Amino acid sequence: MSQPPSRSILAMILRNFLNSLKPRQFSGTLIGKDYFGNKYYEIPANPSVGKRRASRWFDPPKKEDFMQEMPAEWEAWLRGRRKDPPTDEEVMKNLAIMQMKKKNAIEVDAKGGKMTPMTKGIETFPKRSEYETIPGRRNDKT
Repeated sequence: MSQPPSRSILAMILRNFLNSLKPRQFSGTLIGKDYFGNKYYEIPANPSVGKRRASRWFDPPKKEDFMQEMPAEWEAWLRGRRKDPPTDEEVMKNLAIMQMKKKNAIEVDAKGGKMTPMTKGIETFPKRSEYETIPGRRNDKT
């Protein structure tokens, strides 16, 4: 009967220490890309080895820029608030809505739509002179 080779505890400690100094390689799958140029990756969960949550991260186009922008849909996916990654159609639809709201806000400001607080009573809801508060009566004729 042959005996198994004896294991040296000191050799195991040294080997594990040297392996811990090597940089780890993240081999995630590319899930998607957004219009800012960010790339999103995921390593799926593997409960058989004790990994209950998926690892998700992104690579920005400029690594040294700390003020990164990202769509809200992708941020929700990264933080685990949504299970499935967003589709390109969903992201582009919400981008179009966001741009339309910005355009409408610029148009309102260009018209001089300054909001003035109400002066009657305790109401503090802002009013605009171009809208009626009482049907059939303009606000400037109060």
